[in-house]
Formats: sequence, C-alpha cells, structure tokens
Amino acid sequence: MKLKKLPIGIQTFSKIREDNFVYVDKTGIAYDLIEKYQYVFLSRPRRFGKSLFVDTLRNIFEGNKEYFKDLAIFDKWNWDKKHPVIRIDFSKGRVENKEELEDSIIRTLKNNQRDLNIECEERNSIAGCFEELIRKAYEKYQEKVVILVDEYDKPILDNITDTNLANELRNGLVNLYSVIKGSDEFIQFAFITGVSKFAKTSIFSGLNNIEDISLNVEFGDICGYSQNDLETVFKDHLEGANMQMVKEWYNGYNFLGSPMYNPFDLLQFIRNNFMFKNYWFETGTPSFLINLIRKNQYYLPDLSNIKTNESFLGAFSIENLNIETILYQSGYLTIETQSVNAIGELEYKLKIPNKEVQLSLNNYIIENLIQDRNLSTNRTNLFIALQDKNIEDFIKTLKSIFASIPYNNYTKNDIQNYEGFYSSVVYVYLSSLGLNIIGEDVTNKGRIDLTIIMPHSIFILEFKVDGKNALEQIKDKNYAQKYLQENKDIYLIGIEFDSTEKNISNFEWEKNS
Repeated sequence: MKLKKLPIGIQTFSKIREDNFVYVDKTGIAYDLIEKYQYVFLSRPRRFGKSLFVDTLRNIFEGNKEYFKDLAIFDKWNWDKKHPVIRIDFSKGRVENKEELEDSIIRTLKNNQRDLNIECEERNSIAGCFEELIRKAYEKYQEKVVILVDEYDKPILDNITDTNLANELRNGLVNLYSVIKGSDEFIQFAFITGVSKFAKTSIFSGLNNIEDISLNVEFGDICGYSQNDLETVFKDHLEGANMQMVKEWYNGYNFLGSPMYNPFDLLQFIRNNFMFKNYWFETGTPSFLINLIRKNQYYLPDLSNIKTNESFLGAFSIENLNIETILYQSGYLTIETQSVNAIGELEYKLKIPNKEVQLSLNNYIIENLIQDRNLSTNRTNLFIALQDKNIEDFIKTLKSIFASIPYNNYTKNDIQNYEGFYSSVVYVYLSSLGLNIIGEDVTNKGRIDLTIIMPHSIFILEFKVDGKNALEQIKDKNYAQKYLQENKDIYLIGIEFDSTEKNISNFEWEKNS
C-alpha cells in the first residue's frame, strides 16, 4: 500500500488536497468557529499549524468546494456564497526597522488588490489604503469581507529585546489593525493569529469585541495533532514506531483540549525513519530567553514549579517582559493542570511539555550561559553517578562543572550576591538529562531546594552559600517524609558553596533510614 505524502513545510490547503498529502481534518472546528464568532484571536507556538488553518479558512470563504469533499464541513457549508478575502501574512522574512515594516505592508496590500482585481486610489496612507480596500471589496463583490492575519506579531517578536524598535513596529501595526474596528459594517469575519498575546489596547487599538479563543476548551484542538490523529490518520505511517517514546518526546502541549503534538515534530520524525531529535526546537533560536535570564538573574529551578492565574498567561507589554509568560506563549512551557484557588480564581500549574523541549532548552541554556566545553562528558558522568547511587562521583562531577564556568558570562554582579546561581546550574544540568526534577519542592515543613526522582531512588538536595548544616536542615525539617510512600531509596545530600572559591566547599550525605 502506497502511503500518502507528508505535508512537511506545506501551508497551502489546496496543494495538500490536490496532491494527496496527509490532512488532519480541522474543518469541523473551522465551521464551529465561523458560526459562533466574528472577530477571533488565537495564540499558538510557532510551527503549530496556524498558517495552514488560516489558509483553510480562506478556501472555505472563497467557496472552493472541490477541496472539501469527504471533510467535516462539506455538507454544512453554503458553497454558493463566496466572500472576498484579504490576507495579511508576516510569517515570511524578517523586519528590522519601521521602513521595512511599511514596505512589507504596502506589498501585502498591493497583492490583495491584484487578487481582488481592485485598485486603491489612496497611495500615501497605509491605513487609508487598507480601509479603501475593505470598502471597495465589499462594493465590488456585494458580500462582506473576510480578513485573515497570520503571525500578526512577528515583526515585534523578531525585535523584542530592542524596546524602542519594538515599540516603533508596534505603532506601525496599530496603524494597520485599527482599520478593522472602523470597517465593521463591511466585515463578515476576522481571524488574527500569532505566537504572543499583547494587550488589546496596545495592538488592536480598541477592537474590544475580539474574542480570544487561545484557552477556549471547545477550540483546544484547533492546531496540532491529537493522540487519536496519530492512531488513525497516521496509523500506517507510524507502524513499527515506539509509540510510548513518541508520546514522551513530542506530546504534552495542553490548550485545555486534548494533549497535543507539534505537527512539525511528528512529520519530521516519520520522514527521518523514527529518529528521536529536537526537530521543532532547532527551527528557532530562543536567544531572547538567554538575554532575559541573564538580565533578570532568573532562578531556573522555578521552571519546574510555576503556578499562576489566567492574567499571567495572557497579555504582556513590550516594556514589561515576563519570562514565564514568554516561555508559555512560545511553547517552552505549557499547562499541566487547571484548578480553582481559595478565592475562586482559575489557577494553572505549568510544565515543560515534553522530553524534546526539556533536553533542548536546558542544553541550550548550558551552552549559551554556562559555556561548558565538557558538556557531554559532565552530563554522562552525572547520570551514571545518580543511576549507580554514587554520591561521591556525583559531587566530584559538580565540582568539575563549577570549576570550568566563566562566571562573567552569566552575570555582571558578584557571584556571592546571587545565591540562586548555584542551584540554577545544578538544576539545568540535571534537567538536560531528561530527569524528573522538582525545584522549590513544597513540603509541610518548608521547601526542598531540588528533588530528583528516579525509577529506583530519590535524591533530596539542599544548598547553602557561605553557610553550614545543609544536611541538618533536610533532617530537621524531615523533608524525606513526603516521599516515604514511594518505597524507594531516599538519599539526603547537603551541599555547601564558598562564594570566594566559587565552588563546592563541603558536602554531607546519608541514606534515609
């Protein structure tokens, strides 16, 4: 049996349908979306299928019935009614100043004029041309206009660490998007998608009726592949693959629908003969994260134990970049659980979504912040020491790591003023091994600095800088009690650092009895 082709890098719905590529049917979701909303905003990480969904919407509204045979929407939609579609796409290329942004927008508007066979008289104003285009499209086709905006925020995100430039580009985009609000009488539907969620007032300039469906349970599966998709649509393509490992490596994104796979990962995994690699991570370099971690001296163990409310996951401003919010919106963190706290607010616990992101993100941090030239050897030695429950070798390797770190590459402050540095380094190395690590692990007596949970053993670590009795604190607060029911060997390890020597000065350990 000949398998269908994989749509790697293909974001054109018609090409997928014409050339018999694999297609996961999202048209039922598209139909529900169109029926219920007029102005819609969706945030999803990069390479998650947003552009293909946008193009699917375009084909629906243009009435291209021939591409939808056997799909969920086919018998529901009135294919005789066709709407003029204006598409704005910032996904291609990089904008590095306001002039380049304006040139990009002008080219986009010209392309839409050509596609709709309309010529705008307004040539000196981007907003004026866009407004004229919407109105003339409505008048020419006698149907309300559909506006589709893909990667609305890419010009800003490409320059997010340059606050002044990012603000200039934001103002240029506001000038464009503000037209949508003033053209309501001519608009049937507008769909705006991107990675980040900026405040409505800062980007959409008063478009208060836009509905954010990014965490709407009904549309949680709008982008990405579900486990059911793998077991049905991709069943033949995945024959012989280790499906448990596929789930560990690439599943785990949670938008309050089904646990989702990143499409790019899965398609590359199949194409590369089931080789487990960091396909998605390699397509984007999160250099801005390194800058933020360095600037804010971020305490990395917090990545394993973040609880927050809905506003935290939502909009942020260019002037106030919250690293956890950016990590979530970019796809390096996702929702683990949703609950209601004591005062009735929704609360979310976040996690790193899967093994690919865990290994890749932590390795990237080590390579760019710590700059360990013996990374592979040190990681291997740490893993073997923990697997063999050899605490002496574990500490020996940590000493080797700290001895080789060029501290000025991590922080401009004196290292003794940043106590979280030491536990951050230990955390990021252990996380890069794919281990189950809990930072600031809460017990009824306090917080454990780091807990390492392995199949046959648990390691409880406490750190002290220029202080003593780290092991005594573990014992006095009976941190091990939390894990007694696991029926595993529990090791208590107290590690003391000397801020002058910038390394481990003393350690004590014992096996919990």
